[in-house]
Amino acid sequence: MGQITSKSSGLVPRVRFSTAEEEPPRYSSHRFNGSSQQQNDNLQIPPTIVVSDTDSSPSERRGSRVELRRSSIYSTLDLDVEAGSATTDSGVSTMPATDSGNEESQAPKTKAPVRFGWVIGVMVRCMLNIWGVILFLRLSWITSQAGILLTWLIILMSVTVTSVTALSISAIATNGRVTSGGAYFMISRSLGPEIGGPIGMVFSFANALACALNTVGFAEVVRDLLQDFNVVMVDATNDVRIVGVITVTVLLLISLAGMEWESKTQILFFMVLLVSFANYLVGTFIPPIPEKQAVGIFGYRTEIFIENLKPNWRGAEGNFFQMFAIFFPSAIGILSGANISGDLKDPATAIPKGTLTAIFWTTFSYLIISATVASCVVRDASGNMTDILPGNITDGCVGLGCSFGWNFTECTITQSCEFGLANSSKVLGQVSGFYYLITAGVFAASLSSALGFLVSAPKVFQCLCRDNLYPYIKFFAKGYGKNDEPLRAYVLCYIISVAFILIAELNTIAALISNFFLCSYCLINFSCFHASITNSPGWRPSFHYYSKWTALFGAVISVVLMFLFTWWAALVTFCIIFFLFGYINYNKPKVNWGSSVQAGTYNMALSYSVSLSGVEDHVKNFRPQCLVLTGPPNQRPALVDFVGSFTKHISLMICGDIIMEQDRQSRPHDATDLLVKWMNKRKVRSFYTPFTGDSLRLGARHLLQASGLGKLKPNTLVMGFKANWRESAPESIEDYINTIYDTFDSNYCLCILRMMDGLDISDQFDFEVNQGFEPDESVENDDEQSPERESADDISDKGDSDQIKTVFQNDQGKKTIDVYWIADDGGLTLLVPYLLTRRKRWHRSKVRVFIIGDEQNMEEGRNEMVGLLKRFRLDFNDVIVMTDSERRPHAKKSLPVPQSDCPSALYMAWLDTLTCGLHCPAVLIRGNQQNVLTYYCQ
Repeated sequence: MGQITSKSSGLVPRVRFSTAEEEPPRYSSHRFNGSSQQQNDNLQIPPTIVVSDTDSSPSERRGSRVELRRSSIYSTLDLDVEAGSATTDSGVSTMPATDSGNEESQAPKTKAPVRFGWVIGVMVRCMLNIWGVILFLRLSWITSQAGILLTWLIILMSVTVTSVTALSISAIATNGRVTSGGAYFMISRSLGPEIGGPIGMVFSFANALACALNTVGFAEVVRDLLQDFNVVMVDATNDVRIVGVITVTVLLLISLAGMEWESKTQILFFMVLLVSFANYLVGTFIPPIPEKQAVGIFGYRTEIFIENLKPNWRGAEGNFFQMFAIFFPSAIGILSGANISGDLKDPATAIPKGTLTAIFWTTFSYLIISATVASCVVRDASGNMTDILPGNITDGCVGLGCSFGWNFTECTITQSCEFGLANSSKVLGQVSGFYYLITAGVFAASLSSALGFLVSAPKVFQCLCRDNLYPYIKFFAKGYGKNDEPLRAYVLCYIISVAFILIAELNTIAALISNFFLCSYCLINFSCFHASITNSPGWRPSFHYYSKWTALFGAVISVVLMFLFTWWAALVTFCIIFFLFGYINYNKPKVNWGSSVQAGTYNMALSYSVSLSGVEDHVKNFRPQCLVLTGPPNQRPALVDFVGSFTKHISLMICGDIIMEQDRQSRPHDATDLLVKWMNKRKVRSFYTPFTGDSLRLGARHLLQASGLGKLKPNTLVMGFKANWRESAPESIEDYINTIYDTFDSNYCLCILRMMDGLDISDQFDFEVNQGFEPDESVENDDEQSPERESADDISDKGDSDQIKTVFQNDQGKKTIDVYWIADDGGLTLLVPYLLTRRKRWHRSKVRVFIIGDEQNMEEGRNEMVGLLKRFRLDFNDVIVMTDSERRPHAKKSLPVPQSDCPSALYMAWLDTLTCGLHCPAVLIRGNQQNVLTYYCQ
């Protein structure tokens, strides 16, 4: 860290921390409480850091604290927290509040949108979605199959998964500001768009299908009720369709009326459910009349309780995991409160409190109902009043009913009983005090769940559409009214629900829905685990009652349950997820949510970089790690593309940009970001490092010394040929040659690329040339230079136009790469062409190696070289021996080393002679005498 010099006194101020002998540090004249919030939603004054001069005495520092406060002190408030209204005191100010959740600002006189607390917004909503038709129509049957003990185990296992998920939801929800979008918002902001996008799409669709399923469940109950009164509209299937479409249409109208009306309707359903529960519990204590005894209801009996403790598996579905699969969908409503997070007053408080409370009370109700009904009702009963036993004669009587004076032997043996715990889905209504109150409870449970899912799906889908991760869905992102209602998404969800209601056979789709929800639970738990394990400083939830290991357990058990329930549905779910994941991963949406994946990538990169530092170098692992003096990379794309051709996915590449001191002020402040975006768009895997220096040599020297990290440090310098050396000043030529000297002194390899048309294309875009790379241009080109550096906006506008295609991006076909291996300086001259031929664009190119020899031993020398290349496992096509090495220099030699007594201009003339007139790119390569090739195994 550099020191900051005070302009007024020339002294270095420092942040001072008090010790035991001094008074505690005073942050502000106001008390600051980070966990509290004022009634008008304004945060209090942030803390103030006191800055004191180095030579001030303690008494002076204490006495001048107020005067030394600075208005530019950085606020310690996290960006996730809303800022309070503008307040000033002693030079400290806070910024006005903004609401990032709304796209349009609200007028001051506009009526405030409806916001719900944790009871109505989360607890009641979750309880209604957890209490469904399975509670009334399937729980008694599950208990008859699995027995009380295993049924409780099924309930507790389901609750374990949902409770762990609820803890993870609570942690994520309290780690910053939660807007609308529920589970999708939490997962996407934690794991990034690649995972969040697929889950948002699948979860929205699953909620729409869950709405259809609950509506069909309601329609079937209505149809059965009508049949009891001999009322049939068309037939059994079409009656379900008619009732279902009418029902979901009414639910849509309630949803379109707004969240306030929807909430009131849910409260009504909640009250009906409470009344139906009370009606059931009262009925268990009422002494059963003979009509009830005929259907197997005898009140609380110890014999019945003991008999029903153990399982009694029946039919093809009679096994533990099948019962588990049937019961588990009744627990999928835990996200109902989180899904409307945008409509909550305080999501960070409401979601943990409401969700966990809802899980507790619904679990308690499931345990009580399963135990009480299995203590009052036998498994098999005929419902026939003539099956009563006369007197105490029980000869030949089979079953528990014999102990209570009823003979259900015939139907028990033939398995034709229509009543009892194992046969009737209407047991709860028969046990209750008033049968039709239970029917009302079934209606309330199914309709409340359907309404809850009908509201949740559009809310989640609207948030997904606003993030614009998938094409053609932006239309559904628009919100209406004070609550930003997704009316278009409501209509879409309605259409999907109606389509599946018309099928009227959703057993197969029901398995998919359970898997969709389990997949969501898996990723929610994994999000919490991943955010915790990466140790990101940004992960600091205010909810502390969670563990990363329980979150991991929740993620693993969710996947296990997916395959245990329906393996083919699990495979279908994962295929859909992977397809949607691949689409986003391919398109790379331009979003940055600070996900834990980014934190994990940093941790891995740091860990591997540090561990790599302890590994000794080996010739088999040599990679040409290149520092490329490109200047602004978009001005020399050929140089960037050439190096990228043999370093991409293989080794390190750093584009160095030496900025002259006089050009520093005119450089756009965001030039670095723009150039990095240019490289990313060009798919160049390279770092970009700008450096300010007085000259090319000074900048290159510092880059040679400081570039890289640990073992990820360049070992090869790549630069362009100074084509304008004839018109350049002697100092400029000397600077260029000295850079070559410094490269060899630093034990670097060196590559110089020359192309006939030059490397710099800045004149095509009217860019200002970086003087560190093209100094002293000829006078004829002065009028082509831009007098001022372009603004950032101008450069960004040319982001598409400056992606010029170079020769290194073309398919090279069956061209020839000629390698002149004049001296063995480590083998880099052979390694670079080999790496080029590994690329798809170069793999058909032929490589010829030219070596020096004499006419007498030419064939012997050629054979030795062929053998050496084979031992190096380099598949080169031909070896040619040059016998005229003593003649005047040819135009295609290797890079000579400049001598100390050789003038710079003469050396440049030498290099120019070697490469002049070549239409193909020419590369001069010189190794650093370090072997980069080996033919040994070890």
